[in-house]
Amino acid sequence: MIGVAFSSETTVSAYVMVGLCVIAIKLAGIRWLRVGQREHYLAGSVGRFFWRWWREPRNAALLCLGVAGVIAAHWCVLTLLATAIVVGVGPLGLSLKGRTSPLVYTRRLRLLIGITAIIVVVVIASAFFYHRSALVSGIAALLIALIIDLALVIASPIEARLLTPFVKKATATLSQVNPIIVGITGSYGKTSTKNHVATLLGSSMRVVVTPASFNNRAGLARAINEGLTPGTELFVAEMGIYGPGEIASLVTWCPPSISVITAIGPVHLERMGTLENIARAKVEITQTAHTVILNADAPLLASLAEKLRNDHPEKKVVLVSASDSSADVCVTVKKGSASVYIASKLVASDIGIQEGVSPSNLACALAVALALNVDQEVAIARLGVCATTPHRLSVATAPSGVVVVDDTFNANPAGARAGLDLLCASATGRRVLITPGMIELGSAQFEENAAFARLATERSVEVGVVGHTNKRALLAGAKEGICHTFSNREAAVAWVRANLGPTDGVFYENDLPDHYP
Repeated sequence: MIGVAFSSETTVSAYVMVGLCVIAIKLAGIRWLRVGQREHYLAGSVGRFFWRWWREPRNAALLCLGVAGVIAAHWCVLTLLATAIVVGVGPLGLSLKGRTSPLVYTRRLRLLIGITAIIVVVVIASAFFYHRSALVSGIAALLIALIIDLALVIASPIEARLLTPFVKKATATLSQVNPIIVGITGSYGKTSTKNHVATLLGSSMRVVVTPASFNNRAGLARAINEGLTPGTELFVAEMGIYGPGEIASLVTWCPPSISVITAIGPVHLERMGTLENIARAKVEITQTAHTVILNADAPLLASLAEKLRNDHPEKKVVLVSASDSSADVCVTVKKGSASVYIASKLVASDIGIQEGVSPSNLACALAVALALNVDQEVAIARLGVCATTPHRLSVATAPSGVVVVDDTFNANPAGARAGLDLLCASATGRRVLITPGMIELGSAQFEENAAFARLATERSVEVGVVGHTNKRALLAGAKEGICHTFSNREAAVAWVRANLGPTDGVFYENDLPDHYP
């Protein structure tokens, strides 16, 4: 009787633990699905964030408790209660609802949820045959982020197939409307250059540009299907990369006749490994182009120009620069005034340029206009109309009198340095940098962030560190200066409003969504 009672109690306990672990899986799944959605459904991305969050000291201790619960469940299944609690509430700081980026239940997300659920059900159900369902459910709860990554791998070819009809429709629309296609890529400067092209050519041609950052297969197809109408003469397509071969795939059905590479920098190193790999992925945009415009200020692009000229003499290669007047097109800016050189000849000077506008991006856009035979004087005159893209090195003065340099859309080392220049040129009083640091820099991330903070300190700029992602690197770089730390951007903004006033300035560099620790 005692043995029977013990067996019954154990079975009931096991079922209860399975139920609790499944609830924990659902709660954790919401968190990690949101990470996957924010990371563009890239396989492997959820696992990377799993490590970033759980390695924090307080979360690492919590994770050890969850692992201990699974190990101890070999002898007492009730210890899985600890595992379920850990998975359900952790990692601490990664919220269910999301402060900056709530989960959006799109068709793509529902597909991912379905595949994840099937994997979990199959794994736990299979364990019933071996009387290990409770133990396996505990392990599945701990590893739900990795299970979602596996679901992303499975979903990728399914998603590609589901997207095919939309791509076919976009291809047909391009064929019917038949616009000139300008493709723009680069580690940074894509969106600004795209907008500058529209500004320079908008009075001469009917121009359609891809909205926001619709720069992948799905976004590009949507931009064409929803925005391209009969009579469009020029379609300006921003093209981004998340891995090798992506742009090569895009240009097979959206083939640019003019291709622009704005910059090569350490922005995708976490995924791409080396700058050379980034350059090889970016150069895929030149495959169909008869005119290739390259920013010669990037050494890898300058060397690429020579290779293109040798390997593809049929292509016209145009080099642009923000400093070298011997380039095919050069736009230099000094104290808000631009000078333009065409084929080494000064053709215009003293052009008023809006503060924060990148001369490299202006040079790229001007080269596009000239390649399309727009009147040179007209195009140059419109350089002064080109504006900064919101949240990309824009400068404004708050009602309090504080100068605000806003580069929160994204961050790269070149833009970070340019932002410090703007801050120091615009504010005469107290100067503060507010940043969570730069991301996706691979092995260079620590040193790049430390160097950024060090440069700020050398220029008498106080450093405000937001969050934990790059906290150690930023504090190491700014150790000789004045440092502040904030748990999130809202706390940093509140501090700025309370402590800065007229003649002071703040540089907001980057604004990581809350799925970053």
